[in-house]
Amino acid sequence: PRPPLPSPGDTSVLAGLYGPAEVKGSKELPDRAALEVLLRPKVGLPGVIERSREQLLRRTCESVVLGVLHPRTAITLVLQVLSDAGSLLSCCLNAACMGLLDAGLPLSSLFCGVTCALDPSGAIVLDPTTRQEQEARAVLTFAIDSAERKVLTATTKGSCSVEEMQQCLAAAQRAADTVFQFYRDSVRRKYSKS
Repeated sequence: PRPPLPSPGDTSVLAGLYGPAEVKGSKELPDRAALEVLLRPKVGLPGVIERSREQLLRRTCESVVLGVLHPRTAITLVLQVLSDAGSLLSCCLNAACMGLLDAGLPLSSLFCGVTCALDPSGAIVLDPTTRQEQEARAVLTFAIDSAERKVLTATTKGSCSVEEMQQCLAAAQRAADTVFQFYRDSVRRKYSKS
């Protein structure tokens, strides 16, 4: 028998958050916390793709972390990829938000990541697998905030029309509700145990 196809549930990322802590050297910001995001691949050393994703993840986190409450400190978020079966960037965004939330950092809102792929026929596939991403005409990942379902950051690979992009965004915003419900359930489970 053929092995089962991997699902996006097979993509997992571990988040570790350190800080607010003392800043080393010139990274200190007088008016807010300095936020650093480090993305570690499953094997090997981080490369250009990881560096690019670190920037997007940092910008997203900075847009919700109330860093002014911790000036002259450093916050480091380390994301370790455990497995990648597709939709990795959205998994990293979700792990980052859960890490910030679990650490008790003050946030203006939560956010989540949703990846959409446009298959060759133009159909939208949510949480695509690696294979679906490779076969897609375009892959779009959105970071969506919990307050107003606004887009905090977005990235696209491939080509699509403005209309298709809007359709993908609408699908991602609908899917975000499910992710935010998962966050609520996870927090409820955690605190009902203690």
